[in-house]
Amino acid sequence: MRRIVNSTYLSLDGDIERADQWSFDYWSEDSEQYAERLSSRADALLMGRETYVAFAAAWSARAGADAFADRMNSIPKYVVSDTLEETGWGDTTVIPRDRAVRELARLKEGTGGDLLQYGFGPVSETLLDHGLLDELHFWVHPVFAGGGTLGSDGFRQRLRHTGTTVTDKGVVVLRYEPAPRVPAGEEEREGPSGGGAVRAADGR
Repeated sequence: MRRIVNSTYLSLDGDIERADQWSFDYWSEDSEQYAERLSSRADALLMGRETYVAFAAAWSARAGADAFADRMNSIPKYVVSDTLEETGWGDTTVIPRDRAVRELARLKEGTGGDLLQYGFGPVSETLLDHGLLDELHFWVHPVFAGGGTLGSDGFRQRLRHTGTTVTDKGVVVLRYEPAPRVPAGEEEREGPSGGGAVRAADGR
């Protein structure tokens, strides 16, 4: 059975949409080695439309630059979208949103390497909601970017910490697995001493 693994860059204040404006200063040999380990275990990429459009432009422009760029361009890609009209970036399969859960569950049942997802958005939330996302790597960069965008309003999910890696440029990669969901109505409980409510961690 295959796994779906998420890898997301974020700032200290939770920005994930403008990584091109602040992440390059923290790229290093440590980061490259970590990214290559994730990539080497995968034989396909999974993403939403916005990530796909941005990656297609960026990586197509780097064709032939190095082995990692060539792998990003050649690896099969699955895009969950109802609005993507043109693919044009290598081997790309578009999955309509109303079929995403079924199709991704089917892909997981097959043989092969990981499905690697870059970025965190509605597709990631859908995967977590349906128990399809197996592992998350949050690359926390030591920068405030001016406003967070991680997670949509109302989205809740507990995560279990499974490891931490710190790069030589101070990026802290936090590794998590999904934890069991808190039943409805049990988000708050009494603390051990019986005093005040303790809000359950929700992974945000």
